[in-house]
Amino acid sequence: MVIAHAVVAAESGDKVTVLIDDGAGARIATSEISRLERLRMSGCAVGSITLVNTLTVLARAAGGQHIPDKAAMRAVYQKLRHLDDGLPPLEATPLLSPALWA
Repeated sequence: MVIAHAVVAAESGDKVTVLIDDGAGARIATSEISRLERLRMSGCAVGSITLVNTLTVLARAAGGQHIPDKAAMRAVYQKLRHLDDGLPPLEATPLLSPALWA
């Protein structure tokens, strides 16, 4: 349902960001993003959809007010994993990589 709402808004010219972790949902959203891009390239005035997921949000928060250090990242991630069995182990993500914390 979130994808349908995002598509309607984007077709009206809005820039929309959706957070989707589900693989199938992300594939559908990616397909719609591509369709909007094709419409834009053909001259239609459409907005856009940006797809983000939990890892994207956490990476952007790294080193900031809410996740100031790696210990905080570990604590937040552990809490999220208890709520979302689709999240990979923290060590399998780039969330602790030195580049993110530089």
